[in-house]
Amino acid sequence: DARLYEIQVEATDRGTPPLSGHCKVVVEVLDVNDNAPEVWVTSLSLPVAEDAPLGTVVSLLSVSDRDSGSNGRVRCAVWPSSPFGLVSTFEGSYSLVLREALDRERVSEYEVEVRAEDGGTPPLRARRALRVPVSDV
Repeated sequence: DARLYEIQVEATDRGTPPLSGHCKVVVEVLDVNDNAPEVWVTSLSLPVAEDAPLGTVVSLLSVSDRDSGSNGRVRCAVWPSSPFGLVSTFEGSYSLVLREALDRERVSEYEVEVRAEDGGTPPLRARRALRVPVSDV
C-alpha cells in the first residue's frame, strides 16, 4: 500500500531551559514476492464452431499481480499444447484465440489451462481452467 513512510521525530530534554532537536526518519518498504498472480475470465464465447477461422477469440482474460517491480510482472501460457494460444492485447489483458483448425469428429471438447507466473524468486503461479466445447458444422 505504501512504498515510503516519513516520520518526524522531536526530542526535548528536561533541562532548564529545555533543549530540543528534531529529525526526519525515512522508512523505505521493499516489496517481497508475497502475492501470487490472479487470472480472471472476463468474457467467454462458447461453443467454438469447428469451422471457425484462425484468430477467432474464444475468451478474454485479465491477469494481475499485486506485487511491484519484477515480482509483479506476469508471464502467461496455454497448457497443454492445443489449437489455442494467447495474444496479449494490452498490459494485463489477453485473448485466448484459435491457432489451428478444429475437427469436432476428432476432438469434441478441449480442456485448456491458462498458466500465469510472476517474476519473483521463487516465482509464484496461478492457473485458470477452461472447458472449450467444439460445435458441429
